[in-house]
Amino acid sequence: MSSPTESLAALRKSYERAELDEVSSADDPLKQFERWLAEAIDAKLPEPNAMTLATVSGDLRPSTRIVLIKGYDERGIVWYTNYQSRKGQDLAGNPFAALQFHWVELERVVRIEGRVERVSDAESDAYFASRPLDSRIGAWASPQSEVISGRDVLVKNAAIYAARHLLSPPRPPHWGGFRLVPDRWEFWQGRKSRLHDRLRYRLEGGEWVRERLAP
Repeated sequence: MSSPTESLAALRKSYERAELDEVSSADDPLKQFERWLAEAIDAKLPEPNAMTLATVSGDLRPSTRIVLIKGYDERGIVWYTNYQSRKGQDLAGNPFAALQFHWVELERVVRIEGRVERVSDAESDAYFASRPLDSRIGAWASPQSEVISGRDVLVKNAAIYAARHLLSPPRPPHWGGFRLVPDRWEFWQGRKSRLHDRLRYRLEGGEWVRERLAP
């Protein structure tokens, strides 16, 4: 029986589903992202809205986690979280981050880099009000990223806040949205023989410059 290491070394996949070139791609990276996101949703991929968020702490330790995109426009990419969590603390000290979407079935990756800012209170309030009741209670119940003695802490907290706020829990002051304002995008399309297509868009003088990168 082969070892896991040997099995990993033997894994191979030929990427042959699609291509990405300078002619067919959009001049604006947001339009290209919208096109690919729509195709991921139409393909009924599992959680096409899931993205990896990478941050760096004050002591220069990188950290990644999965978050869900909740909105996007010309201002940037939005997600919501606990501001006191590890990612929130990282961004308070270093407001630059990177996002990555990996749509495995489509053999595509989108990478986005830029500065992160908090969304307005009004935006956070509106999104919080749209969440299911148990999710709103959960935002109060979980001291995200803190050490707890057991799951019973969360259950107890949820009961306390459910009784306190009933059907109308307000948005916690420590919870809200972040927006990554992109200054760099990369679109990766898997290709045969590992000669993948990589198009990078970088902001220069207020305009997007599109470049092809070697795979």
